[in-house]
Amino acid sequence: MLTTGPALTQSNARAALKMGLVHIATGADRVDCAPLAHFDSAALAVLLAWRRAARARGMTLRLLNVPAQLANLARAYGIDTLIADRKNASF
Repeated sequence: MLTTGPALTQSNARAALKMGLVHIATGADRVDCAPLAHFDSAALAVLLAWRRAARARGMTLRLLNVPAQLANLARAYGIDTLIADRKNASF
């Protein structure tokens, strides 16, 4: 399982993306977002990139413990269906 850090913003998105891709390449199919307290739209971009990487490997990436505010941000961008269930969303 991949775990986000406490922040996923534009300033650390590139590093988070790379770290997540490594975990996905080794078979991680879940992301625990519980530690995520600070984020911006870059977090959505990273999560979408991780999703694409997982799908390319024939896997479904599941998000766990998605903060309500991140789900609201996804709704504002019109991609909330990707984060339908905040606790166990297929993403």
